[in-house]
Amino acid sequence: MNARSNDVSDWWRTSIIDMEPGRIDIRGRPIQQLIGRFSFPQMIWFMATGRELSAEQAMLFEAALVAAVDHGPQAPSIAIARMAMTCGLDINNAMASGINVLGDVHGGAGEQAVEFYDEIDELAGGDDNLDDIVADRIAAWQRERDPYVPGFGHRFHKPADPRAPRLLGLVDEASAEGHVSGRHAAIGRAVERLLADRKGKPVPMNIDGATAVVFGELGCPPKLARGFFCLSRGVGILAHAWEQSRQGGRNKGPTPPRYRWTYDASTD
Repeated sequence: MNARSNDVSDWWRTSIIDMEPGRIDIRGRPIQQLIGRFSFPQMIWFMATGRELSAEQAMLFEAALVAAVDHGPQAPSIAIARMAMTCGLDINNAMASGINVLGDVHGGAGEQAVEFYDEIDELAGGDDNLDDIVADRIAAWQRERDPYVPGFGHRFHKPADPRAPRLLGLVDEASAEGHVSGRHAAIGRAVERLLADRKGKPVPMNIDGATAVVFGELGCPPKLARGFFCLSRGVGILAHAWEQSRQGGRNKGPTPPRYRWTYDASTD
């Protein structure tokens, strides 16, 4: 192969896929060996990380994906996708519109929670002094980053987010059977306990905190956790976009037309 050809072939480098006519290898494995053997969650993890999950670990990963699929039309990502459909967009455009608003504020808490748990885990190691380290890192997070600790409390679900206990229970089962360490679950519970002590009332773990426990137990990098959340919430976005397309409606805004906004000349 001459230098010019090398320039072309080396333009993109990937360890994810190699293929030629009649052959498709995913991370060194022929696709026909994966079809029917890997579940979709196992394939997602394998593609993204290059590592295989056991069947038990994949069930835990799948549970986290299932838990975060939807939170109703009041969620900006869902509302935007539905509005996009009423503007005549195709379903893929509506999905992209919804996913594009999953940023630091709406959709980023899971990534931040994994980062927070990982930092505590690294500092604690096998230390029995977990509560002291958690208390120190909560104070540091609130001082340096945000008064809200990611993954805890919920403006809608009171007194508790119903998804979190179920996910934690599944982590406990997997930990008891040796499929995960249980370390991130212990950290999450310690954060929840100490936040409640400080506030004088429960500050329960929410879906972001619970999925972060699962992702952390599986060794997921924080930034990748956001991508997994986007895949999960993309299911809800798809379902709502499709439903809206069947309901019809044209150019629907965030509120019915009879409701007006507040004009305030002082906002300039």
